[in-house]
Amino acid sequence: MADYRFERQCRTAYSEQFIVRENDQRVGRVDLHYGPSVVYATLAVEEKLTEAEIMELLNVIDDDLVSSTDMPRDDFVVAVIQGREVGVYSDDYFEGEEEDDDGEDEGPARR
Repeated sequence: MADYRFERQCRTAYSEQFIVRENDQRVGRVDLHYGPSVVYATLAVEEKLTEAEIMELLNVIDDDLVSSTDMPRDDFVVAVIQGREVGVYSDDYFEGEEEDDDGEDEGPARR
């Protein structure tokens, strides 16, 4: 079994976002949204995982994150996306603060 860890990035009254790591390697991001009776999630994995590996990760997310909340749950619905992150954009990026000394854009702002 893989050793997954979750680093919370943000939390609201009805949602949470986590970076997913396995053996100190980033493997994805999961967003959880708690509805009145259903927990909705978006899992974006950055590498090609098999269906069995995705199912294992979903079980860990369910056990470690979803089931540990006090929110009622009749269903857990997950959209899984495979790909790579191209950047994290913030207001600083859009205000042009990411220019280097030559005045050229350095690309997406990373947090």
